[in-house]
Amino acid sequence: MIKRYMPRIIDSLLERRLRSFGAVLVEGPKFSGKTTTSEHQANSALYLGSPQNRSSYLTLAETSINILLEGDTPRLIDEWQDISAVWDAIRFEVDHREGFGHFILTGSSAPSPDALDKITHTGAGRIARIKMYHMSLYESGESSGEASLSKLFNKEEILSKHLNYTLSDIAFFLCRGGYPTTVSMDREFALDYAFEYINNICNSDISKLGGINRNPALARSIMRAFARRQGAPLSISGIKKDISNRADEDTIRNYLNILKNLFIIENAESWNPNLRSKSAIRTTEVCYFTDPSFATAALGASPKSLLNDLETFGLLFETLAIRDLRVYLTHLRGRISHYRDSSGLECDAVIYLPNGDYGLCEIKIGGETLIEKGAKALKKLKSVIDTSAQKEPSFLMVLTAVGDYAYKRSDDVYVVPICSLGP
Repeated sequence: MIKRYMPRIIDSLLERRLRSFGAVLVEGPKFSGKTTTSEHQANSALYLGSPQNRSSYLTLAETSINILLEGDTPRLIDEWQDISAVWDAIRFEVDHREGFGHFILTGSSAPSPDALDKITHTGAGRIARIKMYHMSLYESGESSGEASLSKLFNKEEILSKHLNYTLSDIAFFLCRGGYPTTVSMDREFALDYAFEYINNICNSDISKLGGINRNPALARSIMRAFARRQGAPLSISGIKKDISNRADEDTIRNYLNILKNLFIIENAESWNPNLRSKSAIRTTEVCYFTDPSFATAALGASPKSLLNDLETFGLLFETLAIRDLRVYLTHLRGRISHYRDSSGLECDAVIYLPNGDYGLCEIKIGGETLIEKGAKALKKLKSVIDTSAQKEPSFLMVLTAVGDYAYKRSDDVYVVPICSLGP
C-alpha cells in the first residue's frame, strides 16, 4: 500500500531553494515529516540512520565518502548529522558541480559539539536551510485557511465560512499535536503518540545528543517546569525552583540547550521597535515548545483536564498558535517576536517580514471580554510606535481558539479563529 502524501507548506519553498542552491538542509523535530517531504522531491536517497547499513556507511565515510553521494539528483541524505563528514563532502561536491539542486539533507538534531569541531565550512552560499515544524491545522485539513497571513499583509478582504469547531476540538488538537502519523488516526489512539515521543526524548535522545548519560527523571521535571511557563519569559532560576532545586542552573541550561538542538523548544526573541514612550523594553526570550503536544505530554494533560483548567488551556493554546504562525511564515520568509515593556504592555506575537512589514497579534481563547482585552492592548501598542521612524503595523489581530467567523471589527482589529487562519 502506497502512503498518500499530505502536501506541506514548505513544498514550494524547498522546490524554490533547489533551483537556486546546490543543496538544501531541511531540519526540525523528529516525526515532523522531513524525510517524506524531501523524498517527494528527491530522485535518490541515502538513509544514514539505517541500522542495517550504518557500519558500511561509516567505513565508506572514512575511505571513499564520494560513493555515498553518488545517485540521481536531487539526492536525499537523510539524518546527515549521524555521519557529519558528509557536510564538508557535499559542500565540496556543490562547488565542483554545475547547476543547482544536487542534494537535500535532513536533520532531526544539531550535530554534537565533537562533530561540529570536525566541520570546516558553514555551507554559506552552498547549502540553504529550511526549518520544518509539525503539521499546522491548515496542513492537517482542520483550518480553512481563509483568513490568511498573506491577505492580512496585503490588506485584502477576509471572508470566512461558519466554523463548527468547539473548545473540545481545540483541546484535542493541543494534545494530539501535529505529527503527520496521527492526524488521520482515530482520536482514541492519536493521543498516545505524544507521550511515547516525550518518553523517547527523556530516556534516549537527550543522552544521545549530549554524549553522556543523563537523568531521564530530571529531564522530565525540567520539561514539565518549562511547559508551565509557556508564553512567559524564560527564567532558569524559576525552573530551578519549580523542580525543587534538584539541579543547578548550569545543568538546567545544558538540558534546555539539548532540547533546543533537538528542535523541541524554540523561544521567541524580543521585538525592539522605535517608540514614542520611554518605557524600557524587556529583552528576555519567551518560552515555547515547537509543538503543543510536547507540553501536554510533559504535564500529563488530556483534553478533558484542559477543559477543566482554562488557565493552562490558554497558555498551551498560545503554543499551538505560535506553531501555526511559524509554519505559515515559512511561506512568507517571516519571523515571530514578542513585545513586553516596563509599563506592563505586552504583545504575544509580532509577525514581521523581510521587507519591514509587520503585524501585531494577541492570542486569546475567545469570548468578548478576552477579545476586547486583546484588542485594547494592540491599539495601545500601536499608539506608542513612532511611525516617523518605522512603518505602522499592517494589521492588528486577536487570534482565538474558537469563534463562528473571522471578521474585522469597527476599530479595524481582526478577530481570527485558529481554524480559519492560514498562510
